[in-house]
Amino acid sequence: MKLQRMNRRALALGALAVSGALALTACGSDDTGGGSDGSSSNAAAPSNIKCDDASGQVLADGSSAQKNAVDAWVKQFSAACKVEINYKAGGSGAGVTAFTQGQVPWAGSDSALKPDEVEASKKICSGGQGIDLPMVGGPIAVGYNVPGVDKLVLDASTIAKIFDSKITNWNDPAIAKLNPDAKLPNLKIQAFHRSDESGTTDNFTKYLIATAKKDFPYEGGKAWQAKGGQSAPQSSGVAAQVKQTAGAIGYFELSYAKDGIKTVAIDTGAGEPVEANVENATKAIADAKVVGTGKDLALELNYATKADGAYPMVLVTYEIVCDKGNKAETLPAVKAFLRYAASEDGQKILAENDYAPMPDDIIAKVRTTVESLS
Repeated sequence: MKLQRMNRRALALGALAVSGALALTACGSDDTGGGSDGSSSNAAAPSNIKCDDASGQVLADGSSAQKNAVDAWVKQFSAACKVEINYKAGGSGAGVTAFTQGQVPWAGSDSALKPDEVEASKKICSGGQGIDLPMVGGPIAVGYNVPGVDKLVLDASTIAKIFDSKITNWNDPAIAKLNPDAKLPNLKIQAFHRSDESGTTDNFTKYLIATAKKDFPYEGGKAWQAKGGQSAPQSSGVAAQVKQTAGAIGYFELSYAKDGIKTVAIDTGAGEPVEANVENATKAIADAKVVGTGKDLALELNYATKADGAYPMVLVTYEIVCDKGNKAETLPAVKAFLRYAASEDGQKILAENDYAPMPDDIIAKVRTTVESLS
């Protein structure tokens, strides 16, 4: 640890009192990250992380949508607590399955548990059940790779037709109507969707079903159902295909829209097309309602919002955990990690990584629930 190296340096200088104080706080809940002179010479170290009895290793699986957020959390948490968090990010479907089969103590999913999944969880949550804790929010960006087109506006109907192979060329009249100033090429559209079961797919299709049901006549869910297109695993795989394929379009979390990938602005019917960014996603998530019962905090999102500046294509990733009956060997570490993720510092990290923090009233309920886990 950086603090431990600082301690040795301080001891070498004979600053015994200072080094003793640092040694006490190196892995504790009162670590401020400050140097001996009160400066922030160790500003990169995490602060106010309560480790309690957390130790050992924790294996988790699930949503690839939140992987970049989890990675940022783990970096800070593991620097403060003697815990190794291994998050596989195999997709929401894989995560829920691993959780209900007792293979992991917590999982990430961009969709709340279904009734049959809750029932399955009761077999591994002794005296309890799996619950949904909304922890990560953000826009599902529609990324595209169309040479010569730096700005692109689409509406729900057009997006639905593109991903259902009803619009197949970039100079289609429907796209041209929404983009009168763009020089749209005579180029085939290469639409990419997820190959694995994904909460991102679930939320993306929920948006299309809520706003363009006539053009997207499917039931939706974690598995892709529309016709045609090409597939790739996880959000990182879809983003990679969009980046390297001329004419490509795909959906993934905003944090994956990097290295020059451009994103679509959505015409929702509001005054102006809405850009995919954290602030606009938070406006949409704030309109969500808690529909879970008991300690479950599943949300109902308003995908059809037309509020100015509200980006409607959003998802919320849940951390899924037993409310009761957690395994004694992993409970301290899981509880400490989720406590940090829900903390003010943990939520602040989200915005720094292109995710949307949970609204204050929702995250307050999450914090209370985390403390009650047993």
